[in-house]
Amino acid sequence: MSTLAPLRLLREPSNASEGNHSNATVGAGGGWCQGLDIPNELFLALGLVSLVENLLVVAAILKNRNLHSPTYYFICCLAVSDMLVSIGNLAEMLFMLLLEHGVLVMRPSIVRHMDSVIDVLICSSVVSSLSFLGVIAVDRYITIFYALRYHSIMTLQRAVVTMASVWLASTVSSTVLIAYYRSNTVLLCLIGFFLFMLVLMLVLYIHMFALARHHLHSISSQQKPPTAHRGGSLKGAVTLTILLGVFFICWGPFFFHLILIVTCPTNPFCTCFFSYFNLFLILIICNSVIDPLIYAFRSQELRRTLREVVTCSW
Repeated sequence: MSTLAPLRLLREPSNASEGNHSNATVGAGGGWCQGLDIPNELFLALGLVSLVENLLVVAAILKNRNLHSPTYYFICCLAVSDMLVSIGNLAEMLFMLLLEHGVLVMRPSIVRHMDSVIDVLICSSVVSSLSFLGVIAVDRYITIFYALRYHSIMTLQRAVVTMASVWLASTVSSTVLIAYYRSNTVLLCLIGFFLFMLVLMLVLYIHMFALARHHLHSISSQQKPPTAHRGGSLKGAVTLTILLGVFFICWGPFFFHLILIVTCPTNPFCTCFFSYFNLFLILIICNSVIDPLIYAFRSQELRRTLREVVTCSW
């Protein structure tokens, strides 16, 4: 059994038969095209780690009134999205294990209905997680380039509308994806959404990176050694590089998989790439583990609140 049911549906193209898949795999290069046999225990362990991490982030933001701002609300929504990915993953695994061992006996129609509900939950969480990564990038851009006008641009009301719109759009689009997952049009929309988010983050973060570099050069040209400012600029540039790198590594392989499904579903080399689907799912779950480390835990205020939450000092 593999996890992340809605993504599992996209493992192979619908027009690729078992015979074609077998022949293509053999013709594409033998052993390395057999894919990776990733144990369910690894999915379970990563899901539990992600669940605990993101639950702590949500608890810390709710506890500390100093963190009740649009920026941290967006981070909180990202944590909720990643947390729901883990919950859906764990719920699906538990559901399937109970069915396989005969502990839970249900009619096939009810099983399909339950599976569809879990599918929509996981898929909407994945889409909303991707969306909030883009929202956080926009929020950081406004913070840097429109610092004096930030509170008038990003009001609490606009933040709430943004969050509600993301959740609504994610739920609707995920329902459509689950219902028509074999349609190339739906896959193209999903690919287009990822490319839009990738381009958006690239443009915004590269612009912010350029500002940090310009800042560093300005400090150097003054022939003074303000190491604290220089270190801050370098730290900001490194952070942006890490953000883009993690985003591309965790999400890129899965969406490249979707592109190959649309463009070359029966090509031997594409079919060989499909066999590594479980690895791509692991990377997506790893993204839910990494997100709190680069978006939340870097905040000193949030880390202090986390210590209070862990020690139960409410």
